[in-house]
Amino acid sequence: MKKKLAILLLVAASAAFARGRFFVGFGFGGWGPYPYPAPYAAYASPPPPAVAYAPPVYPGPGYTWIAGYYYPVGARWAWRPGYWAARPWAGAAWVAPRWSGGRWYAGYWRR
Repeated sequence: MKKKLAILLLVAASAAFARGRFFVGFGFGGWGPYPYPAPYAAYASPPPPAVAYAPPVYPGPGYTWIAGYYYPVGARWAWRPGYWAARPWAGAAWVAPRWSGGRWYAGYWRR
């Protein structure tokens, strides 16, 4: 009897800490230098608030600061710290990843 009660309590306790996410769909567009809409994934809950910090020293001309962001990995959110990136072509502009309307859109370079 004690063994059954212990198993029941273990299952109930693990269910209390489970966070449900439901994957609805995945779209794709232009990765990298292609000027197409960003890929997106739909999730039930938004990512945590972004971590605020100052960027490191500017490495030189032709670089853009890509601020840190959360991105979906399976049923959870993973943090990608910010970094300096060389522009893929002259005049390229970085469109930051974002979560909007229940969808996560990946960042991409545009003209």
